Amino acid sequence: MEKIDRDSSVPLYQQLEDILYKKIVGGEWAPNQRIPSENELNKMFGLSRMTVRGVLNKLTVDGLLLRVPGKGTYVAPTKISAVSPAYQGVREQLESLGYATTTQLLSHELITPSPAVRDRLGLAGDDRVYAIVRLRSVDGEPISLHRSYVPAALAPSLDEHDVVNEQLCVVLKENYGLPMKKVDEQLEALTAEPGDAELLRIRPSEPVLKLSDVIHDSAGRPFEYSTIIFRGDKMQLRFDYQL
Repeated sequence: MEKIDRDSSVPLYQQLEDILYKKIVGGEWAPNQRIPSENELNKMFGLSRMTVRGVLNKLTVDGLLLRVPGKGTYVAPTKISAVSPAYQGVREQLESLGYATTTQLLSHELITPSPAVRDRLGLAGDDRVYAIVRLRSVDGEPISLHRSYVPAALAPSLDEHDVVNEQLCVVLKENYGLPMKKVDEQLEALTAEPGDAELLRIRPSEPVLKLSDVIHDSAGRPFEYSTIIFRGDKMQLRFDYQL
């Protein structure tokens, strides 16, 4: 076991953080494994409980540990890292990483949109949209809930197309001449709503990421508004920029 060097110029808390970090990223402590308690770590390394607690809190904030009240501290589960679907479809990314994915079509209806959807798509009061709801799973476990709204006037008979085995963006581009040219994107951290939580098999109080996109064609018309609810314990979104 690696030890604390009290003669080192490196602060004791930093030494402990480095030791625990190596155990996590090196695989000695596996995802979802319960790690030693504060008291146990105190005895193992001869440090104060306050120092140990501070390091555990820091690693928790960094997303490496998960503290469960009344149960202990666990190595955080490994999350799937993906870029925004505006750059590459979620299913395409998952499959390129070797995950077995399934998509369930929950509904595909022609509806009168809510005011929020109508505003984002710049629609009049009597315009209708196709509302598509899909649930995506990895290895049989739900990870994301997709809701898409497309103006019926721009994509007539959209409900006759396969939006499970084909990406919606491909269907819209190839069948309706609606290429994705501009995306307005917004990301929020929320707690899951009861209905979404049930579909995603999580508790309503658990964290989720909500990604909202308004997609425009080459003429600047918004032709799709979508929201994706990602399980916060399973997914993380990566944004890469080159300046």
